[in-house]
Amino acid sequence: MTTALPAALDAELSALLGPQGWRTDEAARRAHGEDDSRRQALPDAVAVPADTAQVAAIVRACRAHRVPVVARGAGTGTAAGAVPFAGGVVVSFARMDRILDIRPDDRCAVVQPGVLNGDLQQALQPHGLFWAPDPSSAERCTIGGNLACNAGGPRAVKYGTTRDNVLGLAAVTGTGEVIRCGGPWTKDATGYDLTHLIVGSEGTLALIVEATLRLLPRPKAQAGLRVFYRDAAGAAAAVSRLMRQPQVPAMLEFMDRSAIALLRCNGTDVPDAGAMLLVEADGDEDTLPLALQALADAAGGEGLLSLDVAMDGAARDRLWAARRALSPALRSIAPGKINEDVVVPVSRIPDLVAAVEALSAEHALPIVAFGHAGNGNLHVNIMYHPEDPDEDARAHAALEALFAQVIALGGTLSGEHGIGVAKRDWMDRAFDAATLAAMRAVKAALDPDGILNPGKVLPPAHG
Repeated sequence: MTTALPAALDAELSALLGPQGWRTDEAARRAHGEDDSRRQALPDAVAVPADTAQVAAIVRACRAHRVPVVARGAGTGTAAGAVPFAGGVVVSFARMDRILDIRPDDRCAVVQPGVLNGDLQQALQPHGLFWAPDPSSAERCTIGGNLACNAGGPRAVKYGTTRDNVLGLAAVTGTGEVIRCGGPWTKDATGYDLTHLIVGSEGTLALIVEATLRLLPRPKAQAGLRVFYRDAAGAAAAVSRLMRQPQVPAMLEFMDRSAIALLRCNGTDVPDAGAMLLVEADGDEDTLPLALQALADAAGGEGLLSLDVAMDGAARDRLWAARRALSPALRSIAPGKINEDVVVPVSRIPDLVAAVEALSAEHALPIVAFGHAGNGNLHVNIMYHPEDPDEDARAHAALEALFAQVIALGGTLSGEHGIGVAKRDWMDRAFDAATLAAMRAVKAALDPDGILNPGKVLPPAHG
């Protein structure tokens, strides 16, 4: 099938990568043209490099012809960050999937971007270590994708997001040069911190080809609490108390009234309540009971309805079954879902929940909120029928109003999903002109021709 690629570029990359590494057939292009945002666009070709040298050669060749380059992991992103709307070449890291080194004494691992998060966790288990980021797609998402979007997950409240757990990178810039920053050390006051600049940049500044990851000792014991409150205000006040005391929870998840009602309708054994917190502690056998008691004391207070404790693995699994059941249950409401992971200060969670309830009433749509309360990072799910033009319009109007409310509450657009195109057009309301200009200057320095994932993250400059 013919594509829009220059013939010289097609010939050069075909010779470099061979038939397994250079695909222009429609099946391969379609398979690499969408992600979990459900948006799609066909690339002109798919490149599947085997090493860093090939990645650099691909970028140099594409730059010479001004052809866009879009990096891709497993396609689990929800902000359309990996969708090639401008065509060009999608670079899949499926063949760069090796764990290069595990260094227990240095508490780090060196990996290629195509390694799956879940596979890395399994490889670390015999060493008594783990990598902290735990997105819900951990079994199928790649480390490269986690790095690109600064992925998080429930453990982020104690252990941080991806950016907090990366020590160094090797990456290919938009000029095709390989840069190396950071390394297997935990203190570094040497030069600019390019590592943490590139993490979260969604493939717009450089293509990550190797990462040195910070590892942590695996806790020997865990226990959990399931706490129900009369309303969201009581739960949010408890979150503030939990985060003020010295024992940091390993996980701290929130569900609003709508989420609890949905679980009850789908047969999950939870009582009727205005809000729920799932709290987890970790440590060792000696310290865990004290840690759990401290968390239980902080979780109590005004609005508390009930508190369940789970000390063993089976009981913990039962507590967390509600959280795991929630996302699948959403599809029982409506086939369409706009899921945005907005962030507000923890003290403003009640205001955000109240705003979500008001938006649901105003736009006559079910909206369900849950997520990582300790970080103020809630997943707001607007449910609708995409085939209904009126519902579709109301859903997107509700989304616009949600972003406006989040910014008014002193929050920000994304905690872990990234910007992609889904939130790009709100960036000039989240940041002032001088800050956006600084971001564009960074982009121009590392990608002077603008070929890396064009049209993502930054809105078009005006004037």
